[in-house]
Parts: sequence; C-alpha cells; structure tokens
Amino acid sequence: MKHTIATIILLTFVCFCNKANAQNEMYDSALARKLNADEYGMKYYVLVMLKKGSLQLTDTNKRDSIFRGHMNNIQRLASENKLVLAGPMDENDKNYEGIFVFNTGNLDEARQWLSTDPAFQAKALDAELYAWYGPAALQEIISIDKKLHKKHF
Repeated sequence: MKHTIATIILLTFVCFCNKANAQNEMYDSALARKLNADEYGMKYYVLVMLKKGSLQLTDTNKRDSIFRGHMNNIQRLASENKLVLAGPMDENDKNYEGIFVFNTGNLDEARQWLSTDPAFQAKALDAELYAWYGPAALQEIISIDKKLHKKHF
C-alpha cells in the first residue's frame, strides 16, 4: 500500500513538472519584453469611459465635422500605438458613449492624448479615466484589426 501511494505521488509530481515545463516552453521572452509584460503577461493601461459632454449639438454639419475629427484622431492614436482599443457603446443610463484603452499606465499622459481629440476639445465628449491592469497581448489587437477592415470610418 505504501508503495502504491508513493508511486501515485511520484507520478503526480512528474505530471506536474511536465506541465510546468510545457508552459515555460511556450513563453516568449522577446515578445514579453516588446510588450512590456510582467511575469504574469500583464501590464498597466488607462481605461477611459467616454461620456456625453456638455455641448448640445443641434447643427448636424458641425456634429459630423467634430466626430469625423474624432474618428481621424482615433486612427492616428492607434497608428502611434497609443490607443489599443476603442469602441462605441449602446445607449445606457450612465450616458457612456464608448471606451478607449490607452497604452500607458500614466493617467496624465492619457489625459494629454485625450486633449488632442476634437470631440473633447469641443466638449461633445467627456471622460472618466481609470488605471487598469490587463493582458499585455491586448496591444497586438491593432495589427490584427487592420486585417479585418473592408471599410474605414
């Protein structure tokens, strides 16, 4: 009986070690460095909740112009690897319009990047900013996303 228990413990230990080694073999240290990943494959970002601003837009042409500039700014920030995720939200009781995830853990730097957006300059949008700890691989979405667009805004 003692021999059986010892064998089971040994086999469990061997399986555990093999699984741990297999996981380490998948680790790509060069990619982790490139993406500034910590040992858990994570890093800090700034999550931005985009909200309706104080500007009440009734002029359709002005609204279209502001939001065309907003979309152009999104594309510029993404091409500079500053913005890793963006998208609109459905109507909701919080007046949230969408989200941004900025490729920085620095709230002041994220505010500076927001200040370049015509929709924020015109006060058509406002924002809540939060430090967010997420997967470093999120940065790779931009390069994949480019392959999925038939049309651009």
